Amino acid sequence: MRSLLGLLAVALLALLAIPAAGDELLPADRTVEEVIDHYIELKLQAAGVSPAPSADDANLLRRTMLDVVGRPPTVAEARAFVTDAGEGKRVALVDRLMASPAFIRQQVAEFDALLMRDTKASLRDYLTKAFGENRSWDRMFRDMIVGESDDPQQKGAIAFVRARAKDQDRLATDTSVLFFGVNVSCAKCHDHPLVDDWKQEHYYGMKSFFSRTFDVGEFVGEKDYGIVKYQTALGASHDARLMFLTGEVLSEPDAKEPDDNAKKEEKKQLEELKKKKEPPPSPTYSRRARLVEVALQPQSEPWFARAIVNHLFQRFFGRGLVMPVDQMHSGNTPSHPELLAWLARDMQSHNYDLKRMIRGMVLSRAYARSSRWESASPRPADDLFAAAIVRPLTPWQYGTSLKLAATNPDTLSGKLPAEQLEQRIQPLEAAGRSLAEKVEYPADGFQVSVDEALFLSNSEKAMQELLQGGDDSLLAKLTQFSDRREAIETAVWNVLGRGPAEEELQALDEFLARRHDNLPAAYKQMIWALLTSSECRFNY
Repeated sequence: MRSLLGLLAVALLALLAIPAAGDELLPADRTVEEVIDHYIELKLQAAGVSPAPSADDANLLRRTMLDVVGRPPTVAEARAFVTDAGEGKRVALVDRLMASPAFIRQQVAEFDALLMRDTKASLRDYLTKAFGENRSWDRMFRDMIVGESDDPQQKGAIAFVRARAKDQDRLATDTSVLFFGVNVSCAKCHDHPLVDDWKQEHYYGMKSFFSRTFDVGEFVGEKDYGIVKYQTALGASHDARLMFLTGEVLSEPDAKEPDDNAKKEEKKQLEELKKKKEPPPSPTYSRRARLVEVALQPQSEPWFARAIVNHLFQRFFGRGLVMPVDQMHSGNTPSHPELLAWLARDMQSHNYDLKRMIRGMVLSRAYARSSRWESASPRPADDLFAAAIVRPLTPWQYGTSLKLAATNPDTLSGKLPAEQLEQRIQPLEAAGRSLAEKVEYPADGFQVSVDEALFLSNSEKAMQELLQGGDDSLLAKLTQFSDRREAIETAVWNVLGRGPAEEELQALDEFLARRHDNLPAAYKQMIWALLTSSECRFNY
């Protein structure tokens, strides 16, 4: 006979229209890319929609490199990939990129932005170590929530909690959103007005996991006592029960509240520890550790697995299988329920291997589709994934793209060994990050900000970084050509990672011809126009 908790978990999965693990899904031995394409194409067939063809090689190379290593290809890399006639070149490309140090840097940047945005803190040091080891996502979750100070492997991870420790409402909400795909903040003052799943006790049940957490300078402490109290909309007062999102109420040791004298002594001791920069003593019972334990038990684990799958899907495909990504509930069913269920199961059964999941996503046919919709029929809804969704670049992607595009391609020659190329690109990445300080992190309804537009149009720093004529600049390279069309070819390949179309060649050549008496200035204008184009600003 099934346990009560097991029945509850199945019921919740049914409410979310997501098949439970025992329901019929594709076999577990299929590849991630195969399963993504199976379920997406099944829905396209049911909708009577023929998807867009695959993007051309230059487009797909740029998209893949921006997503996997955070930068566009060099001219040498782009030309080599386009001219390679080998059948397995795409798989070889992805595997080579994922084995490079740049892959780790890109994952660190993406996950630091996901987990720490708007906190003025960073997990970069911890994430660099974690991704360098291909650490599992469940272990990273444990490190970030518990963060034992005496474990060198967890060093820096507790910054996730510490950055939010003074605002326990935010700590509870961010944890629910980022690790479980659930935003219960609307249930803080009353039961959720639009979602039957979330009651006020869910919100305060989640907050209770963090109610004993406090900031101690460089460390995070946790008390052995403390109860969250709240009032209903009708004015009734309640003690919050320690409760996970599934509705499971957890038993825990009795916690005796100390008297005022004991609290004063405790405060004094903590102040001394802060001065000495020493960690506070560990609690005899940790509610945060209990959260990790309950979140990763079988009846709760699908919440955790689905959330990370959905975050990754949004990142690589432009939207999640559930949108918004923090609204997983019965009234917001996934676009592809079986696909989400299979991918979540695969994450669990493969030890939460993020690298495996990323590889499968970028090798799928769905990921490789063109973003152009050239059919006579109207463009299908984005949740069918019939065509690639155009995505704005992150600040570090755009900054790096600008620096690479403005660099003399001869300095990044295809003859360079991989390690030497890496050594030359890393400083450009660093300079790109500095250049991108005025670039906003993309959000829904993205538009280029006024600050960004003014920075690229009027900033002396932008002009110096991108349009100065030193030997290592694109401008210096263009001035070496006697043939204007050869200069145009080089500029377009360098900035956009593809060759120019004939009409582009003609238009740019006419532009340069009208300014033949001052070609260096005309080349500057041409480079600036390419750098600030939509094609350079977006991943398409």
